[in-house]
Amino acid sequence: TVIDKTLKRLKLKKIELNISKINLEDDEVYKLLSTGETTGLFQLESTGMRESIKQMKPNRFDDIIALVALYRPGPMSNIPIYNDCKNGLKKPDFIHPTLKKILEPTYGIIIYQEQVMQIAQILAGFTAAEADILRRAMGKKKKAELDKQKERFISGAVKNGIQKDVANFVFTKIEPFAQYGFNKSHAAAYALIAYQTAYLKTYYKEDFIAATMSTELTNTSKLREFVEELKRLKVEIIRPSINKSFAEFKSEKNKIYYGLGAIKNVGAEAISNIISEREKNGVFN
Repeated sequence: TVIDKTLKRLKLKKIELNISKINLEDDEVYKLLSTGETTGLFQLESTGMRESIKQMKPNRFDDIIALVALYRPGPMSNIPIYNDCKNGLKKPDFIHPTLKKILEPTYGIIIYQEQVMQIAQILAGFTAAEADILRRAMGKKKKAELDKQKERFISGAVKNGIQKDVANFVFTKIEPFAQYGFNKSHAAAYALIAYQTAYLKTYYKEDFIAATMSTELTNTSKLREFVEELKRLKVEIIRPSINKSFAEFKSEKNKIYYGLGAIKNVGAEAISNIISEREKNGVFN
């Protein structure tokens, strides 16, 4: 909704932007994300998330996907490891040499359910369908089903020339990850929307923030947060005015006009009457 509102505002200013065609490797966007100044960005604005993204210093789309998947109870403890490996402070541990290709993009951490499935396929010769059954068994934590899968995993790995104790070790390593592994395709969809909001904030901050504030008209504490953000971004806030303001927040270069709809106890009907009167008979004296 916020993205859509922003694009419509840009259209009124004769700026045509196709949000599905923006560059996903834009340095300026990653620069903004790395500062942790992520107020208003989808999925990325909580305090903990800001800290994590500041330490991570994302510079590719995969980092955002990983952060979205890791920032949940359970896998959260792996965020510092990911960040340290990404920034060269730690060496990634790939569990077993054959898994390097699968785990390289995530610095040796199993983040996604898809990785669990790939490991089963490469290491233990599972078919894609069998790997999916393993993923579900691990997620549900049903002991009997899990024991059956473990046996199948170890015997498959042994057939592939992996020693039994190594196969056992790998299984015990992937099991805890699989219990809270996130679906990468799901995290990628979230990350895309997060990136799109970051892109709009980078290049069209006034329009983006005005659109965001207009979707939060009744949320006073959220609006206060955005007013602080506008001060930080050195964007002037024009106080509510019956001659200049509209129902929603309106933006100009380096200015945002406060929306009349955000004032407590002012109904939409009253505002539309004020605006139509103003348009018909000029400004109020």
